[in-house]
Amino acid sequence: MKHRKKDKKLGRDKSSRRSLTKNLVKSFFLYEQLKTTEAKAKFIKPVIERLITLGKNNNLHTRRLLIKKTDSRSTTNLILNKISPKYKGRQGGYTRITKINNRQGDGAVVVVLTLVENDEKK
Repeated sequence: MKHRKKDKKLGRDKSSRRSLTKNLVKSFFLYEQLKTTEAKAKFIKPVIERLITLGKNNNLHTRRLLIKKTDSRSTTNLILNKISPKYKGRQGGYTRITKINNRQGDGAVVVVLTLVENDEKK
């Protein structure tokens, strides 16, 4: 039976999906934006938001969890020292998906996933 099987597979097996996720997360945090297809952006958005929320609590356990999920110490340092502190007062919704156009080859919808600007100064 297919009860409660709602995870997206993106046409990949488990190991390929895991490596795609880690690579998308690394490049998103490195450049603070990501240009990709709509399906991949919707797949990766909750992962990124969870990592930013996790990074708000800067301690050893959080650092080890982030290293495990991203496979990168530099990405973990970016999350803990640069990105998460900007969103201390925000309760979620750190990213935004903006549609650009359709890709010419296959017609897939291309989007840009970006960080939302923080409005705490108002």
